[in-house]
Amino acid sequence: MNAREKILEAATALLAEAPVADVSTRAVCEAAGVGAPMLYRLFGDKAGLLAAVVDRGFEEYLASKRAARPGEDPVEDLRHGWDNHMRFALEHPNHYRLMYSPGLTAPPAAAQEAHALLHGILERCAAAGRLTVPPALATRVIMSANVGAALSLLTRPEQYPDAGFSARLRDSVIDSLTRPAEPGEPEGVPGAAATLAARLRARPPRSFTAVEAALLQQWLDKLAEN
Repeated sequence: MNAREKILEAATALLAEAPVADVSTRAVCEAAGVGAPMLYRLFGDKAGLLAAVVDRGFEEYLASKRAARPGEDPVEDLRHGWDNHMRFALEHPNHYRLMYSPGLTAPPAAAQEAHALLHGILERCAAAGRLTVPPALATRVIMSANVGAALSLLTRPEQYPDAGFSARLRDSVIDSLTRPAEPGEPEGVPGAAATLAARLRARPPRSFTAVEAALLQQWLDKLAEN
């Protein structure tokens, strides 16, 4: 095992046992049997180390999401994604709290990938005529609600004794952004614009230049927000 892996192994173990979502570089160096200069050479600083630990801890979770096959109903995929997110947060509280800590100056790549994976599902919802707002906006709303709910359950569990809290919030948020599956084209200009924009992103028209395609997307996104 090389020095980088030793340090990550030690930091991961210490983080799992820590009463708060934090570890000291001194403790990590002692556990890994390396000097501080080696740690800083490999990770830059403590924030870089913690970001690497978070990415390592989230790899299994993200690998399962990457490998997941799209279901027939993209809105149901959203619900499953929410539940999986919550399950991971509650099973790995310190990794999760650290990932979304405002004190972590180096944002973990895992957070960006989780955001991108959610956006991909919402693009499918829009292309199917099920989304009532642009995918980018829906991604921000759902991710904020999902992360907020998870952090609330982790940091203030006594205030959320209801076992059905997460599912109720999930359905409330997703239902506010989607419509039921119905035959035919989506009703209303905003829904039609969101659907067309998603379909054009999936299959860009060859007859448009890149500038024309970008301009059309901008118009459609504005219509979808109204």
